[in-house]
Amino acid sequence: MTLDPEERLKRHLTQIVPPNMALWETARQRELDLAKPRGALGRLEDLAVQLVSIQNALKPKHRHKLIVVCAGDHGVVEEGVSPYPSDVTIQQIANFQQGGGAITTLGQTVGAKVVLLDVGIKGDLPPHPKRIDAKIAHGTKNIAKGPAMTREEAVLSVLAGLELVLAQPRVDLVAAGEMGIGNTTPSSAIASVLTDLTPEEATGVGSGLSPDKLAHKAAVIRRAIEVNQPNPDDPLDVLAKIGGLEIGAMTGVYLGGAIRRAGVIVDGFIAAAAALLAEKLSPGLSKFLISGHRSKEKAHAAVLQRLGLEPLLDLGMWLGEGSGAAIAMFIVQCACTHYNNMRTLAEAGVSDAL
Repeated sequence: MTLDPEERLKRHLTQIVPPNMALWETARQRELDLAKPRGALGRLEDLAVQLVSIQNALKPKHRHKLIVVCAGDHGVVEEGVSPYPSDVTIQQIANFQQGGGAITTLGQTVGAKVVLLDVGIKGDLPPHPKRIDAKIAHGTKNIAKGPAMTREEAVLSVLAGLELVLAQPRVDLVAAGEMGIGNTTPSSAIASVLTDLTPEEATGVGSGLSPDKLAHKAAVIRRAIEVNQPNPDDPLDVLAKIGGLEIGAMTGVYLGGAIRRAGVIVDGFIAAAAALLAEKLSPGLSKFLISGHRSKEKAHAAVLQRLGLEPLLDLGMWLGEGSGAAIAMFIVQCACTHYNNMRTLAEAGVSDAL
């Protein structure tokens, strides 16, 4: 019997097993025993311990890195909320396919497999080995006038990201990137609904808006929330009414990463909005999450605080695409290698502090 999409999603969610806190204690003790002053490696120590508990393994793994770049367009662009036209989405995906984007170069640098996932680009591209076609619709509708998509489309977008991760032969670390002109607008709307931020507080400059355009964007977001009345206790309702297809797919990537017991690295603001939805769908999911960097988008810090995450890096970045998460993967790799390869004080014959 074929399950309807929402039932299929519910079944997947039952496969998420919380991190192993007994192993967390074991890993913490090993960190204390390593040949260094206790705490001297700072956040690297915390990351190693977190990964041991997530991966349910005495030695955390980092070799198999996956970055899923989720792509979709947004009807709300017709409201003038972005300085770029929607055509740029498909143009950039074509660029990524040729290895010419920031995420493709950074992903290659850190040894990550970069997969492009089309869940909602307005146009159509010829088949390409680096892109998976899982198109649900040719972009969302204008959220300033009504729902972005149907509830079933929202569920299908989550399943697209989730099941892509489940289909991978090995996954140690996973991140979700995005390409979708206008997607800071639905992300700000989601952040406003799922946090205490007003639409004005949740709205940033995105790809570079002037002050008057920023005020207009905030007004569009306020109107979208008023028109659609998303239910903050129902993340699928929020996604369907004011979200985006690629944001749903990113949400699914995080859920799939948790099912696979992988370390899940969250990129910037749009990624964090998807993480809010994932945490709502599976409470406790934030224990699997690692914040890669702090975006310049002004609401990002508040969203990370709601998730209980502290970013690893602050490089003044705001590109998206998964670029900050890719860089953070190298930091996570360092966390794994120091933990796995250092000797303990006893093994090294080094005296402990008096």
